[in-house]
Amino acid sequence: MKNTFGNNLTMTIFGESHGPCIGITLDGLPSGFPVDQKAILEDMKKRKAAGKISTQRHEDDIPQIVSGLFQGKTTGTPLTILISNKDQHSKDYESLKGRLRPGHADYTAYKRYNGYQDYRGGGHFSGRLTACMVAGGSICKQILAARGVKIGSHLEQCGTILDKPFSSDKEQCAREIDQMNQKAFAVLDSHKEDAMKQEILLAQQEGDSIGGILETVILNYPAGIGDPIFDSLEGLLSHGLYAIPAVKAVSFGEGFGFARLKGSQANDAFICDRTIQTRTNHNAGINGGISNGMPILIHTCIKPTPSIYKTQDSVDYLTKENVQLKIEGRHDPCILHRARIVVDCMCAFVLLDAWMSKAGLEAFMEDPYAC
Repeated sequence: MKNTFGNNLTMTIFGESHGPCIGITLDGLPSGFPVDQKAILEDMKKRKAAGKISTQRHEDDIPQIVSGLFQGKTTGTPLTILISNKDQHSKDYESLKGRLRPGHADYTAYKRYNGYQDYRGGGHFSGRLTACMVAGGSICKQILAARGVKIGSHLEQCGTILDKPFSSDKEQCAREIDQMNQKAFAVLDSHKEDAMKQEILLAQQEGDSIGGILETVILNYPAGIGDPIFDSLEGLLSHGLYAIPAVKAVSFGEGFGFARLKGSQANDAFICDRTIQTRTNHNAGINGGISNGMPILIHTCIKPTPSIYKTQDSVDYLTKENVQLKIEGRHDPCILHRARIVVDCMCAFVLLDAWMSKAGLEAFMEDPYAC
């Protein structure tokens, strides 16, 4: 189960960056749901490399659903998606065999798999496998959308450039989510797009890279989903988000900002306006590990791309010698703008799995002897 995640709904991811294909199997999807394959392609397009600010490795990224879909609808049996790898330059990694790339999983992969790992392009540790997360998570996103749930992210911070936050007004926020989901470069303040791109290009010219923070908001997710301790909604979402390569920090609502607040400032007062709500949302729609019906707000920190063109100190683990390392090949100077759809799709998977777990329990409790 090392490459499988989920409870009622599970995802299993397989493949390597320079293998013939990568893929994902979703097991536990509800049967009879009509899958919009054009919508999957639109999500895949948001993750694809494009322009000078991304890697020049260009894959078609056309998901092929080989099981679990019949006449356009889910069958309820395992749904498997394959994505071909066609634009590999494996020779770029021949000179790096044995040489540990700083910031990468080369050393830990070597220790974990006793030297049998596929080291080309990071192998199974590569960000290439996030294409699988998008392909599978896009279906989950469609199922949630059919129930009124909206999910969207924007580049809250790229390098030193800050975007404005999502609106705290629910109707305005819903419009902003729709806007972000139509953009290739998701920023709320259009004036910040050029500044962010310039900062990415400057880092690239220096042979370096930059990171940033994504702000994600989920609207209309029902109250009462999650568990109080080990399967808290924050815990499940964090578990999924930390599976995305380059994610190094996840926070909810005020996050580390709670440290400078008093309880009277941090608490969200309850009000009743047809439904029970909170006047503020510092706790990001989650109390005691369980959703309260307010917007779920997540901040995800993406570290700078570790593949840079500067000469770095390293070690050859085969010879145990200190060496100088200079990476060649094709690499992103920043992956933030491509990562936002990965975050959206991973959140969709976790939220759908948690909702299905609660729905299954409630159905059982209504009539435990029903057949």
